[in-house]
Amino acid sequence: MTDSAAASPVISAADRIDMLRLSQTTGVGPINFARLMTQYGSAGAALAALPGRMRKAGRRDDPVIPSVSRMTDELERLEKLGGKLLIRGDSDYPLLLSHVPDAPPVLFALGDVRKLSMRSVGVVGARNASAAGIRIAESLSAEMAHAGICVVSGLARGIDSAAHAAALYPGLTIGAIAGGLDHAYPPENASLQQQIAEKGCLVTEALLETAPQARHFPRRNRLIAGISSGCLIIEAALDSGTMITADLAQSYNRELLVVPGSPLDPRSRGGNHLLKTGQATLTENIADILQALPTELPEREPAPWQRPARHNPPLTGFSEPSLAWGDLPDTGWIDPDLVQQSVRSLLSVTPVAVDDVVRRCQFSVSAVLATLAELELGGVVEFVPGGRVALLPN
Repeated sequence: MTDSAAASPVISAADRIDMLRLSQTTGVGPINFARLMTQYGSAGAALAALPGRMRKAGRRDDPVIPSVSRMTDELERLEKLGGKLLIRGDSDYPLLLSHVPDAPPVLFALGDVRKLSMRSVGVVGARNASAAGIRIAESLSAEMAHAGICVVSGLARGIDSAAHAAALYPGLTIGAIAGGLDHAYPPENASLQQQIAEKGCLVTEALLETAPQARHFPRRNRLIAGISSGCLIIEAALDSGTMITADLAQSYNRELLVVPGSPLDPRSRGGNHLLKTGQATLTENIADILQALPTELPEREPAPWQRPARHNPPLTGFSEPSLAWGDLPDTGWIDPDLVQQSVRSLLSVTPVAVDDVVRRCQFSVSAVLATLAELELGGVVEFVPGGRVALLPN
């Protein structure tokens, strides 16, 4: 693997504050962040243009933009805690996550950030796991850590906790959390979370003092899927959050591995379904995992706003995303009302793949993506992990 970390551009302290402010502004998700940075060249210029852009997009109120002093205080408290701000494009931003089209523009980490770019496997499963499920999660996680593979999970009860604890001895574990780095959840995992911070690494999209809410967990799942080379599923019901992580892993072209379970156990139906439909590799031991994983990691992908125009370097060992979010220029004038009418007719509160919206519209890719970005700024739609978009409820 050749990591281009040394070539990563240096971002000034002031620019980092502005990028943090932009990432925390209402209506600016990962896709809009990339488009704004690409169009305006800096977060400061994007912030200055944002009120006008949002009014054009249909918002009557001005965007809520965090102040410089508030974000400076946030970073000072983060540093006091021992944490670190990671901006997409930084040399220590998670390597595989840099290839995800809707990767978070900023992350907060506590611990050894080098582990975020190691060869790793996400281990996810039931919170109300069986004794057998716990045992196999412990066994496989310990063996992976012994083999130099970092174990990534979400610090939930059950399978997650067992996987983290088993990989703690060599310190090869990453905890992706839904709340702030200073907020332990669930409360009984406070000690485990502290140990991961000391021996492994914690990572989150949330600011300090953020208590996790239901809407935060899909983001946490995106981190697990995006950081990892593969995703190992141990006990997952058909409609569980674990299956959401599996869907994300598939959308990121990661390897899916499943430990089979009893057809009589509802906790195993989701994983068994993935096996039955040929979407995952049957996994019984560490050899199955090692055989399924890519042998090499790709080179680090620069952030969209750091790439030359229309530049999409091929990925090594991973499929290239079908859409390049940050570097699609607008070509020619198209009536924006017609594009917006066409796009909105294809959307509902149920998330749909952005690729599907593009394919079903008669307009150019750049026109559709620009319209979706403006609708997000206008508070009409939201982008959700996995390259999907949905209308926000009225």
